[in-house]
Amino acid sequence: MTTATSSRSYTSAIWAPFHRMPISIGACCAWIAIVVDIGITARWVAPFDYLHQDPLARFAKPFLSAAHFLGTDYLGRDVVSNLLVATQTTLMIAIIGSIICALVGTSLGLLAAHFGGWVDNAIMGFSDAMASIPFIIVALGVLAIFGSSPLLFVFLVGFANWERYARLTRGLVLSAKEEGYAEAARIVGVPPMRIYLRHMLPNIAGPLIVQFTVNFPEIILLESGLSFLGLGIQPPATSLGLMVADGRNYLAIAWWLAAFPGAVIVLTTLSISLLGDYLRDRLDARLR
Repeated sequence: MTTATSSRSYTSAIWAPFHRMPISIGACCAWIAIVVDIGITARWVAPFDYLHQDPLARFAKPFLSAAHFLGTDYLGRDVVSNLLVATQTTLMIAIIGSIICALVGTSLGLLAAHFGGWVDNAIMGFSDAMASIPFIIVALGVLAIFGSSPLLFVFLVGFANWERYARLTRGLVLSAKEEGYAEAARIVGVPPMRIYLRHMLPNIAGPLIVQFTVNFPEIILLESGLSFLGLGIQPPATSLGLMVADGRNYLAIAWWLAAFPGAVIVLTTLSISLLGDYLRDRLDARLR
């Protein structure tokens, strides 16, 4: 009985932030769910191969044909198919990059809080230095020197804004050390690693999740911006930023080539940002 009650309490705690959510946040969640579904099934649901060319159907206008509902581009490629695959590519880069960023920043924050002293000063000093330089400048320099490859690009965007996680984790761990449960676990001989992983991290997960939702759209914008500049994803692969870059040369005669991927970028980043703000307000007790 106790186990069932505990399980219900845990489930209630997980769904508590989504209880009685505003309609606007519900719409954001619905859009995010659609984008995630596209990221999983894009290759199967695309009506055409995104690289398939039909020169006789170049610049077909949107909403006039069932075969090419969103029109075609300058090579006769179906915009719907390209948009699905581009969304999948951008989403996968953002997810992997955000996970790398969270792991690197959280790990460095834990190290800084645990060791203190010169380790803390070195990590926080490096994070301050990184925060003082716009990351897109660092990314442009690295990609210009080493060239653009998918693996390097993913790891590069994965180091965007890691200093935010490091500062946040360090502050949360130092605060948690002042609370009774961490000190009690240390007194009874629980190893430090177990204290951090089993006791502290579950208690500080809320702010870290909110930070993840804040960082995720920024990585989408970073990927889109670098691809737009020609330093991100390279053809024949595609991404939302690359689609916008290809469509900018045809705005006067084919506005839809840049408008549709641009709309996906705006709606996705806006939805995740609004959801992150909502979760912050619901999870942070100081704001309630």
